[in-house]
Amino acid sequence: MLWDWAEQPYPTIMQTFIFPVYLASAVATSAQNPDQAIGWATAIAGVVLALIAPVLGRRSDENGRRKFWLVINTYMLVAIMLASFFVEPKAEFFLFGLVLYALGSVIQESAFINYYAMLKGVTNESNIGKISGFAWALGYVGGIVLLMVSLIAFVLPDNPVIPTDDSLNIRAIFVFCAIWTLVFSIPLLLFVPEIPKKANAQKESIAESYGKLWAQLKTLRAQAPETLKFLISSAIYRDGLAGVFTFGAVLGTLAFGFDQQSIIFYGVAANIVAGIGAAVGGVLDDRIGSRAVIVGSLIGLIISGSCVFIFSYMGPIAYWIFGLTLSLFVGPAQASSRTFVSRFTPTGREGEVFGLYQFTGRAVSFLSGAFWSLSIGTAVAVGVSGNTTVYGIWGIVLILTVGLFLLLRVHPNPKVID
Repeated sequence: MLWDWAEQPYPTIMQTFIFPVYLASAVATSAQNPDQAIGWATAIAGVVLALIAPVLGRRSDENGRRKFWLVINTYMLVAIMLASFFVEPKAEFFLFGLVLYALGSVIQESAFINYYAMLKGVTNESNIGKISGFAWALGYVGGIVLLMVSLIAFVLPDNPVIPTDDSLNIRAIFVFCAIWTLVFSIPLLLFVPEIPKKANAQKESIAESYGKLWAQLKTLRAQAPETLKFLISSAIYRDGLAGVFTFGAVLGTLAFGFDQQSIIFYGVAANIVAGIGAAVGGVLDDRIGSRAVIVGSLIGLIISGSCVFIFSYMGPIAYWIFGLTLSLFVGPAQASSRTFVSRFTPTGREGEVFGLYQFTGRAVSFLSGAFWSLSIGTAVAVGVSGNTTVYGIWGIVLILTVGLFLLLRVHPNPKVID
């Protein structure tokens, strides 16, 4: 569970709140179009991950090197965060920063493949949901602690301990993040066991791994028939879950008039609520099943999202109530999704299946952005005046609804032939 806490600097600081903002505002010039450049870097990273994810997990399954590659990925993230310190606030460092940003995204998502695959090996049927949910909640808490420490210690002080010349105080945050990840990943390194190498494993090239992928997909369908159905449904609703956080700040600012300080407080509250939801959902997961938790969470998200629009005339109070309710259901849906995959994955094929889990998620990662924009564009096209941003929520609700419909076609207790 501490690895969820340990890796939080990357999504919280390096991918969302500080490093990309630093690249766009302090490093790049307007002529470099930093907003578009960061978007392209993200897209390229997504394509690379989609291409390599299906074979990464399969190779670690075969060779008994699941923890080995997770540790390698973790320390590569540490190296990238340390290297980010050397991205000075000068235009000539922008490309260097973009490369680190994109590379880190690929490495982090690759690490998730082996991390998720470990879940089944360190749990049993009675506690797998709780362990997954508590770990996810711990990650949310870690993100809040990181953000608050970064703001209070490095950004906000009138007389900071670290000089602000050349943005040294901001760059020092990246070193702090590297140390955080290095220290808190030690328990996994010391105490989580490595899986054994398969007895019939043969050395193969990357090209051979891709060549055998299709044959393995057919055998996977025979062993776990519901796997592909769940991977498709979860890819869709997980993109809707990502959209809740991606567009949360935009919605609060443009539709409900939140200022910068209000958005920060709202972001902290949203992560706390999501963490609580993940912990409670983890306990329920072991009692009523993973699919039931996901279904309940998606229904809660659909209702809450609809209420954000319906009661938007009430102003900010509506977003505080129903926006935080949305956040409450995001955590358990995310945590129980990886638990469900672990439950129906044949023993010894966890890495392979979670590689496909990452691949399918990346393959449809355009949905939330596209439907958000289409919903707003439709409102404008039909002549809606005034606040049209709030219509974007219907795009997210639609994605969640489609994902729920497909999930209901997946058996709640899939049969697995080991």
